[in-house]
Amino acid sequence: MERALPRAVELPTPPNLRKPTVYEIFISADYEIRLFGDPAAKGEEIPIQTIRLDIQLEAQNELLVHEPSLDVVCDFVDGKAFGNAFGIALRSISGWWVVKSALIRNTKAVVLTIKRDTVIAPTQTRIVPFSLSQSDVFRLPNIDAELEVISRDGLHKKIITVILPVHHQCPWNQTSYQPIKATYFYALEMPTAFLVVPPVLQSFDKKSPPILALHGAGVDIFDQSFWTQSIPRNKRSWLVFPSGRTSWGLDWHGPSAQDAWATIDSLFEILQANTDWKHWEIDSNARVVLVGHSNGGQGAWYLASRYPDRVVGVIPAAAYIKSQAYIPWTMSRSAHYTDPALRAILDSSLTPDDNDLHLSNLVDIPVLAVHGGNDTNVPVWHSREYVSILKTLGAKNASIREVPNEDHWFSSVFDNEQVQGFLETLLVTEPRSPRSPKDFTLTVSDPRASGTLHGWKVESLIFPGRLALLRVKIDEAGSAQVIVSNVHSFSLDRCLSVCKSVQIGASLIPISSERSGIIRFSPDGAGWTIADTVKGSQEKHPPARLQSILSSNGPISFIISNDTNSRELSVALRLAHDLQIYHRLDSGILRESEVQVHLQDGRLPPGNLVFIGKQSSAFPRTLLSEKRTPFEIKGNVLGLNGQVLDDPNTGSIFLHPHPDRKDLDGLVLFVLSNNHESLERLARLFPIRTGVVAPSWIVTSSLSNRIGTGGIRGTGLWSQSWGWNDASSTWIW
Repeated sequence: MERALPRAVELPTPPNLRKPTVYEIFISADYEIRLFGDPAAKGEEIPIQTIRLDIQLEAQNELLVHEPSLDVVCDFVDGKAFGNAFGIALRSISGWWVVKSALIRNTKAVVLTIKRDTVIAPTQTRIVPFSLSQSDVFRLPNIDAELEVISRDGLHKKIITVILPVHHQCPWNQTSYQPIKATYFYALEMPTAFLVVPPVLQSFDKKSPPILALHGAGVDIFDQSFWTQSIPRNKRSWLVFPSGRTSWGLDWHGPSAQDAWATIDSLFEILQANTDWKHWEIDSNARVVLVGHSNGGQGAWYLASRYPDRVVGVIPAAAYIKSQAYIPWTMSRSAHYTDPALRAILDSSLTPDDNDLHLSNLVDIPVLAVHGGNDTNVPVWHSREYVSILKTLGAKNASIREVPNEDHWFSSVFDNEQVQGFLETLLVTEPRSPRSPKDFTLTVSDPRASGTLHGWKVESLIFPGRLALLRVKIDEAGSAQVIVSNVHSFSLDRCLSVCKSVQIGASLIPISSERSGIIRFSPDGAGWTIADTVKGSQEKHPPARLQSILSSNGPISFIISNDTNSRELSVALRLAHDLQIYHRLDSGILRESEVQVHLQDGRLPPGNLVFIGKQSSAFPRTLLSEKRTPFEIKGNVLGLNGQVLDDPNTGSIFLHPHPDRKDLDGLVLFVLSNNHESLERLARLFPIRTGVVAPSWIVTSSLSNRIGTGGIRGTGLWSQSWGWNDASSTWIW
């Protein structure tokens, strides 16, 4: 991974100062076909991995150090910052530290204000977030700052001097430009950079949709310029190149998808904030043309089919359909031991990633798929199948450009007459507001990660983990006939669709012409009605998989026991390191006693929570006593829907609603175990990557060490109201 820092490893025993000490090191390395390619394409039968391992002792001369390779600094264009988010990376060599403030020494033109006191645990790296405000043009080569840092116990104070190099650019014009590094705050507090290329012409009154370009796996947009050069500068539209959090990210799902959309919204805010850029503005909540290659091509299919009302058209190149079709699990060791019923429920956690199942949402959107005829990485049949499925569903404007003799990547993949002509048609002739066909079907598997289709949105499912279908037919009189499958509630955005009435089953619901905004529909026992007349819980629809914990509206907080030398802290530090490396997701580590106080005073930090520890601890006891899920604690024993989980080798990992009932999007992930071995098994289930089969809850056993998922005691998904879901849960033993 790019700019990856080493991870400190605590030795199981201290070195002997009198004689050599021997440590055993176990290395596991997967052959990732997307990174290393198909061995057959190189004339090899067996995949070969070359591994280099460097180990060194780190001197503890400084207890807290600056890591400039992870700093986040925007470009300045004609002396003006292209973004308001700065990040300064600090790594603790030893001890707990709190970053309090920053003072710029070499200029008064810019000021850095810390977003929140930032606590850094021993060996942890955090990118400390600062908001930048500017009172005058700034043209110096560096920003020289002093950071005020104190130890968590308040006994020690440090001043850390950092020098932040600044890249300056001249104003762009019709003939001269460079990609501009912009910054914004992802999830409230995470400084994040992306690249943009300005259009040739100013927008004035007619704003053109931006082009959102998603890179392939392993492409670092900041160090590999070929990607920004692969798409010709457009006359009317901004080119926007998100990082996806990192070069790999989450395959443009989850946080990577959030990042992609956030760059568009952030570009709007950046251009609005400076009068010099007034005639280069884009629309608020702008619709986009989605472009992507390889993993980014798959991401283009994903984003377009989950958020179709934000899309003008799609140009996916060399895209695979889904992980199971690209890298199947047929050779998985677990497959030899896993009960078919268990396997079916586990596999349901991959449904939200299955692009082919959601293609009904793209029937009315222009699509041009591009693929090299000799692609040795993603075979061309993937794009053929995509387009074939769309045409079967009734698409009229879906086509494929299959280029003979070209491999996975070729420099003209987007720079050619057909692609540029298709793009020009989209930008010139497509209406600025979404199309409004009279007959369409919305397919949804995860309401939390899905938008609207022609203004209609599925809000919740009857059976989480299964597909939901919303079929809409609008007659000439403006009455919408709606047929639903597995839909518990849905909504209609009156800004995107105007209907005089909605007919669903035997329920005819008139809609006043004076009614505006979002209208929600829900069953009321006798039929369907407008939801604001329905009494009931406002609890958000429960996610169908553990991976949802990564989609947080703030830094993820790990909660551990009060013992700061515990195994729980070790696991939290490792997970925090992985989140930083693979996703640039920030995380804090809190002691349980701190969180118990915050529960009482209502000052929990923003973002999702992950508790790591024993069920006998105070935090799980407090939350599970509210009975918001079927997990409960009796005595010191954990139970689930009548099953007593008293085996000391049993561990449980499950999603739970956030304790702040006002935070409807927030989640808690419980990682509960009784011993170190069980805890380590559960830690391996933490969903760092896509393709991890992990539904809403899993109970593990010691057998998982030998037979993988075959050793799972039980797993399942919560019901629509976070209750027991008998249809989508199974106990093996």
